[in-house]
This record gives sequence, structure tokens and C-alpha cells, in this order.
Amino acid sequence: MNDNAFEPDISRIDELLQITPLRLETGICRLPSGCLVVACRTDMHGCSGRMLDWWFKFFETTQHINWWHPHDHLEHRGWDAHWKKGERYIGASIEAVESLADIPPVAARLKFHEPRELFDPAQLELAFAEKRASAAVYARIGFGDHVQLDAQGDPQDGEMVHLARDTPFGCVLRSRFLLGRSCADPATELPDALGLGLLRHCYTEFSYLSRFLPSLYYGEHGNGEAAPLPW
Repeated sequence: MNDNAFEPDISRIDELLQITPLRLETGICRLPSGCLVVACRTDMHGCSGRMLDWWFKFFETTQHINWWHPHDHLEHRGWDAHWKKGERYIGASIEAVESLADIPPVAARLKFHEPRELFDPAQLELAFAEKRASAAVYARIGFGDHVQLDAQGDPQDGEMVHLARDTPFGCVLRSRFLLGRSCADPATELPDALGLGLLRHCYTEFSYLSRFLPSLYYGEHGNGEAAPLPW
């Protein structure tokens, strides 16, 4: 586990790998530093972790992200050269413009990392082996037209993780966001309304995604899988 990820209060990030209910499944909370933590749980009927992972290797246009969230996703500004369609997104950066529910549009930049940098590698591997996890998407995030980056090109505003677990009905997605890392005083600079707007945005975008992802995945022959026949 990365002790710097999500700070001491929520560095128990490995708890997401358990299937039992957590104290915070959907909602927001504050860390002692004032940083804002946003949690969201979404049931994605008919979907799977492998479909979710494939989606991040597929979408590449404004139309694609409009499917994902017709209201909030406004512009896809492109992946960098590290992204390769159908093959990889880890190590790649993406820029886009989006709203967060009632929060006005803002530019965003994300750089994707190996989930092992966030979770304890052994626990993550065990969770996949025991089918307590089926996909994990981890990124460093930044907002605004002039995102603060470190020497490795990582945005400094916060972090994001989506963890999927396959179920008989599809998959359940647990999402966590940490906001305010680059703020001098996040307790005053980041109002609760921002976190609640992000919560609504996250739940809505993955609810929309679940409606079309299975058909798109099979129509595009994702991972070489054949579509199951309903009759």
C-alpha cells in the first residue's frame, strides 16, 4: 500500500478489496488536512470488469465521452502518445472538459498508473485470484487550464480509483476520489458542494456507461470475445 495515497485516514484503501459493506460506500468526508474524499458505489448491470478495463482502451473522441455522460462530458481533448487503442492506457495521460453536475465546466487532466502503486500488490493479486476484484483503474488527477504537474508529468490535485467486482447481475463499481492535494487550504478552497457534484457525476456516468457498454464491447469484439446468444 502506498502510504502517501489518500493520506492516513483513508490509506486503508485495501479495504475496498473486501466484499463486505464499508463505513463509506457513497458520500463525502474530510481528512484532517482538509482534503476531500468522495466515495461512490454503482451497480453496472450486464457489465464486467474486463469490459470496464477495455473501455479505457477504446474511447478516444468527444462522441464517445458524450455517450458516457451526455450532460457533463463536453470535450475530449485527446490522449497522449502513451495510449494505444485496444492495447494500453496505463502510463497515458488524457485531457477533457467536463461539468460536475451543477458545477460549471472545467478542464481536467488525468495520468493513469498501475493499481499496484495504490493497493498492496499482494492483496490486490489475491483479490483478483479470489474474484473479489475484476478490474482496477487508478489515476492522478488535476483540474483547470494550467494543471500543476510534477517531474513525472503527474497532476498534483488529487487521485482517483475505480475498483470493479463481478457479480451474478453484472459488476459493482466502487470509486474513490481524493481532492485538494495542491490547495493551500483545501477546507476553504474546496466546498462540500464540489464533492457532492463529483459524486453525482460519477454515479451518473457509470450508470449511463452500463446501459451501452455490453453491446459496444461485443459489437467491437472486445478482447476477442464472442457475443452470447440470447436464444
